[in-house]
Amino acid sequence: MSNRIVAPSPHLHGDFSTPRIMRDVVIALVPAFAFSVFVYGGSALFVTGIAICSCMLFEWLIDRFMLGRSSTLGDWSAVVTGTLLAFNLPATISPWLIMLGALVAIGIGKMSFGGLGRNLFNPALVGRVFLLISFPVQMTLFPDTPGVDAITGATPLAFVKEALKTGTAVTEIMPNIDLGGMLLGFKDGSMGEIGAVALLLGGIYLLIRRVITWRIPVFVLGSMLVFAAILWLVDPTKYINPLFHVFAGGAMLGAIFMATDYVTSPMTKGGQTIFAIGIGVITILIRVWGAYPEGISFAILIMNATVPLINMYAKPSRFGGSNAKKK
Repeated sequence: MSNRIVAPSPHLHGDFSTPRIMRDVVIALVPAFAFSVFVYGGSALFVTGIAICSCMLFEWLIDRFMLGRSSTLGDWSAVVTGTLLAFNLPATISPWLIMLGALVAIGIGKMSFGGLGRNLFNPALVGRVFLLISFPVQMTLFPDTPGVDAITGATPLAFVKEALKTGTAVTEIMPNIDLGGMLLGFKDGSMGEIGAVALLLGGIYLLIRRVITWRIPVFVLGSMLVFAAILWLVDPTKYINPLFHVFAGGAMLGAIFMATDYVTSPMTKGGQTIFAIGIGVITILIRVWGAYPEGISFAILIMNATVPLINMYAKPSRFGGSNAKKK
């Protein structure tokens, strides 16, 4: 029997495959992983190893005993989910919480929708947000980063938010904020938050490999920068330097590696622009006025939910449609 697939035109062929794309993402995460190991040592290795192995185990079990199909581990998506989940966790978190987060990420965030290509939300962020809401204390206990003295024990975002709550002026806070040091990784936070330069190197690699385009990362970070700059210009004593929001927290990790997920982001250029701007604006709204110091994870998940609607109204032109009108 023929294995040919009959489908309407256009018939396009490329050398991209899911395993290749996922392997490229893993390679792009290596610089940030190496930096986290440099900073946190064996703890970073342990957390990442547990997260990856747990995600792979749960995906295999669900494939085998619940969905009754062959293993999908060969597409490398479980490895990517495990790595990104680890990057969203403190380096000293309990292994049981890592495994629980992996179960939620794979079982609920991914496989409950039918697996890769069908999930509505980014699986790693589903696991991360579940842990943050359920275990807020454990998820906000960060080991001290070497070289950080002024903000020891708290992320820069948490430090600033608490200071502003007490009525402290931004002009009094800024001497304690080293923007250059934050860019280089001298800040407390999750494993994937501390190495901004390493994340940028990974993003450049993905751009060169054409795994991602510039549009989503640039518009996420750009909209954050513009919105924060407007607030800063309105009242510089109440709102902090906009560069702080770009360098702090998981902005780089979210913009480059999670908002660009093929499955949970829009298909068209216009749709991606709307999607990215929404993430940037919601992130600043949560950081400035929300209950949590960080908002990138919630912003991406909220905009993930709008992707079907964006795809509906931001459709590409029909193949040959514009030419047909001209004729």
